[in-house]
Amino acid sequence: MDVSALLPSVILAARESGALILSLYHSGDYQAQNKDDNSPVTDADLAAHLFLKQALREIADIPVLSEEGCEVSLAERNSWPRYWLVDPLDGTQEFIAGSGDFSTMIALIEHGKPVLGVVFGPVNNLLYYAVSGHGAFKEANGQTQRISASHYDASQPLRALRITVSRRQNVDWVRARLITDLEYELVPLGSSSLKSCLVAEGGADIYMRIGPTGEWDTGATQCIVEEAGGRIVDLYLQPLSYNQRDTLINPNFITMGDPELNWPEILCNPQGNGDK
Repeated sequence: MDVSALLPSVILAARESGALILSLYHSGDYQAQNKDDNSPVTDADLAAHLFLKQALREIADIPVLSEEGCEVSLAERNSWPRYWLVDPLDGTQEFIAGSGDFSTMIALIEHGKPVLGVVFGPVNNLLYYAVSGHGAFKEANGQTQRISASHYDASQPLRALRITVSRRQNVDWVRARLITDLEYELVPLGSSSLKSCLVAEGGADIYMRIGPTGEWDTGATQCIVEEAGGRIVDLYLQPLSYNQRDTLINPNFITMGDPELNWPEILCNPQGNGDK
């Protein structure tokens, strides 16, 4: 399968899904309810899910695993050499709150590895995308540019880190996992995907997610971040896995811009409670 050849159609599907979400966002004509895990879901999540399930199968007729359609056993998933991994609306709480910090996320997973990632934020017409081996890109204000994560001079002491955090995250839980003799600049954002993409473009050095997420929350951004020179790992600095476990819930994770920093010395107390 020529993954690069799929990219324009996937970007178009993400944009069309974003337009569908945006129409409900601006009209306010939607219902919200809580799922079994007490996380919110809206008519916009479900409409985008149904749209992308059909659109992506037309691009490549392979399974679609979506946050809003993830009740698939590991035994069945193990038979998939490749599949679409989708979060139709990442940042549902931000959608409901009216902040605009939400996005559509689409990844192509091959043999347990994200090889294509697209993230589209419809409110600001903000697009990030990558294909494995071809670099990471950002499109905004009609301009497209290749993006790179931040890197530091290893010969100089590290004095500060820019940390992007959720507006609804307990920042103290994040600070408790970092050494105290650094200065921290906090950059608040809503959607998990947009925070990881901010690291990918060098606008922040680290995003630490403490609390439950699904594999659909990291698939697309992992491809983008890695192609930009960064990494997404768990708090023990181990790679995330895809389609390898009964559960689709991620461990707590870190999006890091510069993998060469001495993260074992920067991080402390990786265990503890999280937030949603």
